[in-house]
Order: sequence, then structure tokens, then C-alpha cells
Amino acid sequence: MPELPEVETIRRTLLTGPSAPLRAGASAGLRAGNRTAPGLVGQRIVGVSLRWPRHIVAPSPSSFRRRIRGQTIQDVSRRGKFIHIPLDRDSLLVHLMMSGDLFISPAGIARGRHDHTIFQLESGWQLRFSDSRKFGRVFLVPDPEEVLGSLGPEPLSDEFNTPDLLRILHYRRRSLKPLLIDQAAIAGLGNIYADESLHRARLHPRRGSHTLEKAEVKALWNGIRAALRDGLRHNGASIDWVYRGGDFQNHFRVYGRAGQPCPRCGTAIERTIVGQRSTYTCPLCQPWKAS
Repeated sequence: MPELPEVETIRRTLLTGPSAPLRAGASAGLRAGNRTAPGLVGQRIVGVSLRWPRHIVAPSPSSFRRRIRGQTIQDVSRRGKFIHIPLDRDSLLVHLMMSGDLFISPAGIARGRHDHTIFQLESGWQLRFSDSRKFGRVFLVPDPEEVLGSLGPEPLSDEFNTPDLLRILHYRRRSLKPLLIDQAAIAGLGNIYADESLHRARLHPRRGSHTLEKAEVKALWNGIRAALRDGLRHNGASIDWVYRGGDFQNHFRVYGRAGQPCPRCGTAIERTIVGQRSTYTCPLCQPWKAS
């Protein structure tokens, strides 16, 4: 599932257009011959094609088609793992879930096999939502807080500090890994960046959140922000064919590296299951401490 750095990378591309000409036949939206796609801001939506209507959570697909027609894109932002596109009257919200991708394509390019939801733009371009597993979710609402209001704080925002994290950890009293990927606790983290953050902080994923001391909370806060910023520098991770070419997977410390040496101490990385998720740790750097 795309996490904060992957979703943010897609947002930036939609906002400004790709930094290089699009190439025919490439994945993740690079399907436009040698033309360079524009950014979305200022583009007017003149229609939408819904090959998989179940993408649309609210309103009904028929109402969705009517309401979005004629609205102009004002901005492209992100909240947690959601891409938020403010329009004239409504907000368009897209959650990519496990395999989704949003990209800009000329209208004349053949629809890809998994391009299920396509927004027609007055300029002759299209905003396409490709989703091979069809788990993605799309909302059109007058108030984005209807969808985003339950999300926790943004971990890279200036307003998110160590006292905030301390309150979250001590109030919720859960194992660290399941808490970190709970979007109501902290928005944007998933399996990859939780594991990478915990390794940086030298904390075991089963550790009770309420048992952390202030120095450990500070280390976790630093670890979360460092892992996310590192992911952003590398345009996220490309661990499935649907993603758009980031290379953070080549810089993982622990995630997906079972049996390989820890970059800090050389001990073999272990894979376990925590909260029904594959979890990767260094047994020496992240010793288990019973809650």
C-alpha cells in the first residue's frame, strides 16, 4: 500500500506535471509519447468515465457524474494517505489503497487495463485512476473533514512534536507497530515506514506504547521523521509494478531484508508477524522488553 512518501510523490507530480517528458509504454502514467503533461491546477473537469463504479464511495455514481462535471481544480494536496483535490464547490478525495495510482494522460492514449476511473479535462488531457486490485476509494464531498476528520496528526508537520507523540503513545496503550500504522493515531505511516522508524529508534515493535520514557519518545519522533524524509528524497519505494519509479527500496534498513545484515550492527534481520503484518527487526538493536 502506498504510504505518505509515495502518495506525496504522486501529489507533487499531479500538481506540477512530470519533471521529464512522458514516454510511451512506461508504467505509472508515463504513457503519453514525448509530450509533457501539465499540472492539474486550473483544469476544468468536463466528464468522468466509471468503468468500476464501486470506486465511488460518496455520493452515488450517478450523482458523482453530475456534480463533478464543470468543476475546476483549485489545488492538489495530501492528508495522510489521501490525495485531496479541492474543486469549485466540492472536494475530490482519493485513497489509493493497495494498488492505486493517479496520473495525467492525453485523451488519445488507449485506456490501460486497470484505468477504471477517468476524469475528462477540458484541455484534452485526462486524470486517470488506475487500480489493479480495485480496492481504491473516491469521495466527492462539500466538506473534506467528512472523510479526513478522523485522521491523526501529520507526522512531518511543524505542529507535531514530541509532547504530542508522548500523549498519543501513553493514552492509547498499545503495541508500537499496530499503533503507528493506525491512521487515527498518526496519519500516513504504514508497514514499511513503521518498521524503518522503529529500527532508527532502536525500539521493538511489540513494546507497549505507554512504557516508553521521554528519551525513547524523542528517539521515535526523530525516527519517524527521518524515515519519511528519506523516503521522500527517494520519491518513495517501488515494490510493486503499479508504483512510479522511486528507489527507496534500495535504502531500506530492515523492511523486506530478512536474513540480511543490519546496517548498524551486522546482525541478521528477522521477520516476524506483529498485528497480522510482516514485521522486520534487528534482534540486537531492537531488543524485546516486556510491557
